[in-house]
Amino acid sequence: MSTDLPPGIAAAWGVRAPMTKGPRPKLTVEAIVAAGIDTADEEGLEAVSMNRVARRLGSSPMGLYRYVTSKEELLQLMVDAALGAMPDATPAAGWREGLERCARWLAGAMSAHPWSTHVPITGPPLTPNTVAWLEAALASLRDTGLAEGEKASVALMLSGYVREHVMLTADLAAAGSPDELMRGYVDTLRALAGSDRFPALTAAMDAGVFDRADPPDEELAFGLDRILDGVEVLVRRRS
Repeated sequence: MSTDLPPGIAAAWGVRAPMTKGPRPKLTVEAIVAAGIDTADEEGLEAVSMNRVARRLGSSPMGLYRYVTSKEELLQLMVDAALGAMPDATPAAGWREGLERCARWLAGAMSAHPWSTHVPITGPPLTPNTVAWLEAALASLRDTGLAEGEKASVALMLSGYVREHVMLTADLAAAGSPDELMRGYVDTLRALAGSDRFPALTAAMDAGVFDRADPPDEELAFGLDRILDGVEVLVRRRS
């Protein structure tokens, strides 16, 4: 089975055959991934390259390729390690609580490493921790009566919402004070367009909607509740 997987992914699952040829290995997949995470945390995702990680480890880029075959593979492993494993917890009281727990854990893990939201998604989850998260989300929906395809779609929608929320929150924080950005936004719009042109937007501005940025946790909760409300309608239909 390990021959069907990239070597780093196989090592993450513990199914990679030991190296028996060549010199004694000087590196490990874990060390390479940790160096990649440190680079991304300190300098941003754009700074991560096989050359940069190799220099950080005192190795050559070719030395890394024995363990990780590409930057794409390295990024997958970095995200998986940065997320970590979901902690064991008491069973959720119901599907809604289970999905909320999955979403909030994922949001917290991604927020600790915001660069993880900018790693391109090139396929379904394949690394241990991302697969475990998918399992937890699907298991939360076990007794809902939803079809298996519907359960998978709910999990995909949930993870996509969390990823987008964390990405937007981190990007706005990097651009400056969210409250100052919102106030500047209002001032600019009022100068550019009169109330007759955008009456609905003007009404929102007059109501103070854009006077400050809502706390990220409140924004997460609002969107999460709306998604789960929609899932609840579907669950009721199926039952």
